[in-house]
Amino acid sequence: MGAGIFLLGADGRIVEMREEPYESEDVLQRLLASFPQLLAGDEFPGDEPRRWVLVTREARVPGEEGGSGRWSLDHLFLDQAGIPTLVELKRSSDTRARREVVAQMLDYAANAVVYWPAEQIREWFTATCDAQGVDPNDALTGLVGDADLHIEGFWETVRTNLRAGRLRLVFIADEVPAELRRIVEFLNEQMSETEVIAVEIRQYRNGGQRALIPRVIGQTPAARQTKRVASSRGGQQWNEELFFADAATRLNPDEVRVLRDLLEWSAGWRSRLWWGRGNKDGSAVPVLDHNGEGHLPITLWSSGLVGVGFYWLHSPFDDDSKRDKFRRRLNEIPGVDLPEDAIRRRPNIRVSLLHPPASLAAFKSAVDWLITEVKTT
Repeated sequence: MGAGIFLLGADGRIVEMREEPYESEDVLQRLLASFPQLLAGDEFPGDEPRRWVLVTREARVPGEEGGSGRWSLDHLFLDQAGIPTLVELKRSSDTRARREVVAQMLDYAANAVVYWPAEQIREWFTATCDAQGVDPNDALTGLVGDADLHIEGFWETVRTNLRAGRLRLVFIADEVPAELRRIVEFLNEQMSETEVIAVEIRQYRNGGQRALIPRVIGQTPAARQTKRVASSRGGQQWNEELFFADAATRLNPDEVRVLRDLLEWSAGWRSRLWWGRGNKDGSAVPVLDHNGEGHLPITLWSSGLVGVGFYWLHSPFDDDSKRDKFRRRLNEIPGVDLPEDAIRRRPNIRVSLLHPPASLAAFKSAVDWLITEVKTT
């Protein structure tokens, strides 16, 4: 144990607090779940300190498609950028807080990006908020900020981060052994998309008073440079001007007009419009909010694609027969041939297929039918 810390009270008296081990691993587990700020977000790289919300404790990680969960992760958090933060905790007295816990964490990460749908993370988060008596949307507002919060956009960002392997792996201990420290530093230097960090949280006590001192380990100069390079690929924030300027360089004038027509037409039914991020393709996502759910029926891409968001439809389109009816209506458009399994995916239609006025009208009619079905539910 290290030296104590000294608190200077308002009365001018010194209170000496001595370092003590945690009574049990569960004590530290519960503290971390209640106070995510113990992850010391101000020591992480970025333009602003990291903030987190707890998604769940004991998150089940499948080892195969459809599996119930082969492993159990101690904590899963999300930060304000929608980056899943996987946390595994071991006290220093546990000799597994070295190589074994690293292999364990890599198993979690490798399988999470494949077998964790963003919908599962959202369900866990909702259940945790319900147990705490907190509205999930209020919790996200506290994380992201009311002015910047678009609920469906946030969860789409979580999905994108998972698919890109954009994660944060955090090892927690009351004292990080030298062997674990070097492994963490090495992994963090080598992995561009995934951040690997250890956080040492020491406990100091004096009677009923307790002080918890976190310290982040793994932010070597080489690791910071690696993450700067990765973040530079994070993509620009698109808007209407940038979107159509990009489309004009890649598509013919008729195709650009169809995209603009669809964007203007969506203003008649959408609740809001979400512009995506990305270095290559601009995206515009009209969102229909109804009964507390955000429906994303279409996505417009500056590359000349119109995405069909079967994957992001809710009641009554959580019924496969309803989704299939929407698919069959779209397939009436000449040149469109969406397969049966498209109702579980996000297929695209070339905007060139919608250039003929009759085809564009048929596409709008199919979406208008979907909107009416949603609004009358």
